[in-house]
Order: sequence, then structure tokens, then C-alpha cells
Amino acid sequence: MFADERSQRIIGILTESFFPLLKAGIAFTIPLTLITFALGLILAFFVALARMSNIRILTAISGFYVWVFRGTPLLVQLFILFFGLGSVGITLDPFTAAVIGFTLNKGAYTSEIIRAAILSIPKGQWEAAYSINMTRAQAIRRIILPQAVRVSIPPLGNSFISLVKDTSLAATITVTEMFQKGQQIAAVYYEPLWLYIEVAFIYLIFSTVLSWLQTKLERRFERGIAK
Repeated sequence: MFADERSQRIIGILTESFFPLLKAGIAFTIPLTLITFALGLILAFFVALARMSNIRILTAISGFYVWVFRGTPLLVQLFILFFGLGSVGITLDPFTAAVIGFTLNKGAYTSEIIRAAILSIPKGQWEAAYSINMTRAQAIRRIILPQAVRVSIPPLGNSFISLVKDTSLAATITVTEMFQKGQQIAAVYYEPLWLYIEVAFIYLIFSTVLSWLQTKLERRFERGIAK
């Protein structure tokens, strides 16, 4: 009898909390992911070009940036931005700190994906572009990037899906995203195991949908190459 009552209570809690958790995911987790991935991608593109440039100062600065943000934990980076900067008079609201932290971190990792994709294009492509009097910028825009995009789609897709899950770290700086909402509900009902499993299930739904979309996108580009 007791087991039946507990089971019914847990089912009731999970049913009641599902839509608040999903709402937090749609209102905070997904926007945070989209914003930071877009900004990180832009940052990564310029960092990748800087690392491949012949200008020493740009190469050094971009290399240092990648070294620092790939070599330190994302959680520590978020704490420095939100808690650390506050101690020296620079106050950021939680969402802004999360956007900056995820953007800088993702930019460092994604820049290496973009750089590797560009370097994978045969040198003959560059030489062919220069032979018809294209500038370096024109060669990158018209010849190199369209090919590099195809190469980079799988790793960029994986990076995007990883970012969806990494946004749960924003809960540590009080961003009310899905995981933080799960913590709040767990503190009320004292059922952390089942509530965290429910949170994990919703993350799994998001990741599964994104993986499906990534597969469709890859196949579309593969058909484009075949043609």
C-alpha cells in the first residue's frame, strides 16, 4: 500500500513538473544555446583566420586565447565572469555572464574545427584561385569556405548538441534554465532522483531531435557533393 502511494506521488510530481521544466528549456536553455553558438561561430571564424594569418601579433593573440579557454574548465570561466568580476566592481547579470562565458569557450573550440576544415582543403584550390587573380579574401569567400562548410558540418553539429547539454552549467550562476528549474522543484518535493532523471530525459529529447536534424543536413550536403 505504501509503495503504491509513493509511486502515485512520484508520478504526480513528474507529471506536474514536466511542463515547467520544458518551459524553462524553451525559454532559457534553447535561446542561450542559439545565441552563444551563433556568437561563438562568428568569433571562431575570425580567430581561425587570425591563427592562419602571416601577422605574428594576430597569431599570438588568437593562439593565446584558444590556449586559455580550451585549457581551463568552463565552470571556472563562468565563476570568474559572474562572481570574480563582481569583486572588482564589474557586475554582470546571470544571463549576460552565461552568454559571454559560453561564447568565449565555444569560440575557442569551434575555431579549431573551422581552422581544421579550411586546412583540409587542398593547396591546389588556393593556387587555382590566385591564378585567376583572386585576392586571399576572395579565395576564402568564393572557393575555400563553401568546401570547408561541408567538411565542418559534422563536428559543428556535435559541438552544438554538446552546447545544449553544457548550458546546464549556467545553473551554477543562478540562470533559471532547465536544470536550475529542476533543482528548484527537487527542493520543494524532496525527490531529486526522479526529477533529475526527468530533466535528463528532456535533455535527451532535445539532443535526439538535434541529432536527427544534423543527419538530415549532412545527407543534404552529401547529395550536393554527389551532384
